[in-house]
Amino acid sequence: MNNQFSEIIQLIKQSRNRAIKAVNAELIDLYWNVGAYINKKLSVSQWGDKTIDELAMFIEQNNPELKGFERRGLYRMVQFYETYSQSQIVSSVRSQLQDTDNQVNQIVAAVRPQFEFQYQDIRNTILVQLSWTHHRTIFSRCKTEEEREFYLNLSIKENYSVRELERQISASIFERTMIGNTKLSTLAREIGSDLSNTFKDSYVFDFLNLPEPHNENDLQKALIKQMKDFILELGKDFLFIGEEYKIQVGNSDFYIDLLFYHRCLQCLVAFELKTDKFKPEHLGQLNFYLEALDRDVKKQNENPSIGVLLCKDKDNEVVEYALSRSLSPTMVAEYKTQLPDKKLLQQKLHELFENTN
Repeated sequence: MNNQFSEIIQLIKQSRNRAIKAVNAELIDLYWNVGAYINKKLSVSQWGDKTIDELAMFIEQNNPELKGFERRGLYRMVQFYETYSQSQIVSSVRSQLQDTDNQVNQIVAAVRPQFEFQYQDIRNTILVQLSWTHHRTIFSRCKTEEEREFYLNLSIKENYSVRELERQISASIFERTMIGNTKLSTLAREIGSDLSNTFKDSYVFDFLNLPEPHNENDLQKALIKQMKDFILELGKDFLFIGEEYKIQVGNSDFYIDLLFYHRCLQCLVAFELKTDKFKPEHLGQLNFYLEALDRDVKKQNENPSIGVLLCKDKDNEVVEYALSRSLSPTMVAEYKTQLPDKKLLQQKLHELFENTN
């Protein structure tokens, strides 16, 4: 009976995967057409840079549940369209539009005479076989059409997660394949592939206005959740803002493990938890996050953001504060008196690891 029950579970998972792929296809198709629409308006000078800001503000004010349509997100959609609009990848779309041009124009004109934009259905192209984060990684890091198509096809063939895709690009698999004439299958196996979570992109869940699923068995996430509860127990000054809080810098997304607001200090407090030995670059990463928070999230009346780094390996626990260089010595002293004591955090970190393991 267990085997039969397992088959039912497999059917459920297969259906869910198909549903996620279908939603992802709609999302990519939407982003393409939003990018195409804005591109057309910009190209004929009907819109300017200020108009994009107004559009982003309009969406935020009238439909706050819609995520990803801030100024930076809209320009990424334009970049996505411009990157592939003349590519062979969408050549079938262009042919389809040319073949049905008169018929479509007649229908559109009858419904809305002033409507100038021609919708482009790209759901039959390979572009919808990857998530939006895959695409952003490819068109921001790859410089030529040949390189982009290489990683598009490689990601689809090997079912790469975004992390694996980034590893392959960083390992220069394209250059090594082209220059060294090395077999692709050999190179692909060097790092391996993750066959899950290819389409489980945060943008898909934002698009549906659903919470992103979490793997409760994941050690990192379990520790973050327990640490969040502990911070909230320390006092009423800490207000929880978000877990895996997303910040955007350039064409990349980054995630802060825990983000709080401290009422007394009137500032954002970011917590980063590392399940390995302390490294100086961990602090560098946290300071990078703080700069992004101060630039894009912090209100004008609030103080500079601060960070708390928590590192735990098998031997010891390390807790470090990350404070803005612009803070005066008096403010630094005030921050340290209001923040949780390092020894207390070290003790709690040790307990969390002991209980989890």
